[in-house]
Amino acid sequence: MHAPTESTASHESVDPARPGGLESRLGWRVVDIVVAAVLGVAMGLVFWVWNTIGYAWFEAADALTPGFGGTAVGVWLLGGVVGGLVIRKPGAALLVELVGATVSALIGNVWGPTTIMSGLAQGLGAEAVFAAFGYRRFGIPTAALAGAGAGVGAWLLEFFLFGNIAKTVAFNAIYLSTVVLSGVVLAGILGWLLVRAVAATGALGRFAVGREARREV
Repeated sequence: MHAPTESTASHESVDPARPGGLESRLGWRVVDIVVAAVLGVAMGLVFWVWNTIGYAWFEAADALTPGFGGTAVGVWLLGGVVGGLVIRKPGAALLVELVGATVSALIGNVWGPTTIMSGLAQGLGAEAVFAAFGYRRFGIPTAALAGAGAGVGAWLLEFFLFGNIAKTVAFNAIYLSTVVLSGVVLAGILGWLLVRAVAATGALGRFAVGREARREV
């Protein structure tokens, strides 16, 4: 594989409208639905593995500095970023994150059904960022912002519904900052690198990200 060209390395990847106009570009295909489901299940298994590791990290970091546990949250936000980057259609980020959260809850974790609520909030946060760019920009900056958006979604849910509203301003400020930072790095940047690595194998040849990967070799 050759190094990315200047246009792909320094600028956002843009998914141009395909022949047929906006409806063709944003309309869901059968392959989109199938891959979204597969990605959701895969992300659910990642979440399930991370439940033990991330929870231990969360507890240790929070014990060190209350609110610092947010640094562990980013991996749980991966689904929305990966789904949006691969499928590039309205609802993809939300669907993949939500399916992943549901799989994690069904396999079993300490949070039970509330995991699905978290998936909904996190997926909506990522989805909002892709929507803000009209589902046309998919480079590292957009991925990082989508990770941050998912983090904000997670924070808002925990603030209003999971009791964090009763905690101190300092705790919530630190927690928001660390969740967003974790979303940027562990969901946004890591998610973008993961998608590009998979695309380079040819497994995503039916998608724009796969075509972009072929142009770089």
